[in-house]
Amino acid sequence: MSPNNNGIDSVRAFDLPAGIWPDGQYIKEPRVALVKWRSTWSDKFHQVYVNGRYAGTTLDSGQRQLIVPFPTSPESPVRIEVFAVEAEYADKDFSSELTRPPVDSGRVTITLLRSQNLPAGATAQIYFDNGTGQIDYNNPITDTPISIWPAWQDKAGLGMSRFGLGDFGWDSAAAVGFGKGSFGHGQFGLDAETTEWTSPSLPSGIYKFGIQITDPSGRHSTTSETGPVTVTPAARPAEGLSVSSFDKQMNLLVLNIENNA
Repeated sequence: MSPNNNGIDSVRAFDLPAGIWPDGQYIKEPRVALVKWRSTWSDKFHQVYVNGRYAGTTLDSGQRQLIVPFPTSPESPVRIEVFAVEAEYADKDFSSELTRPPVDSGRVTITLLRSQNLPAGATAQIYFDNGTGQIDYNNPITDTPISIWPAWQDKAGLGMSRFGLGDFGWDSAAAVGFGKGSFGHGQFGLDAETTEWTSPSLPSGIYKFGIQITDPSGRHSTTSETGPVTVTPAARPAEGLSVSSFDKQMNLLVLNIENNA
């Protein structure tokens, strides 16, 4: 069963301050919002997802509003989705089945194959060109090296059950098995796994990234580079909006936008 958004419309969100002082100033964090919608479903529960992540479920089939947490940064746009689900799936998180937006605006996600051919204790560093076209391999963009095998139990080799503690003798008791991971990238009967790294927020531009693996003895692999990656951050949400005028006959609304830049 998958979530269904057919028959759901007029989804609106209202930012709720955490508190308001007598002079009109308000507390911005923690940031929550009241989400309202219309739905033709009378026999289903409704779930709300914020930026592709599960945020909450209604208490009954008649509820048409829900207070949910929002990202704390006003710089990033927020995507709100409402779905109808059967009662027995009301508490199930369907995040993995949704088409998720990019993780934050202006960020790049790199997926690394974690092959069984890589030695235990190996680490990866990621570098980039900062938009210049020439990758700087002296200054990694990663804060700390990425551990390829953070849990030794995942590394596979000879033996059937925790045999040995080195590359020779590692068993596959906890490794991804046949058909369960990135099939075709690992050994016969064992699939390669993947690990993801997400960059800091980058300004608009075209970037190239490079990855280098280092084994426990300090030897470096040859570098593997991406092709050009275009980064286009989403537009900054409008702030300081106020109504200037509204023509009821023409159904025309004029807004004022305060420029605080």
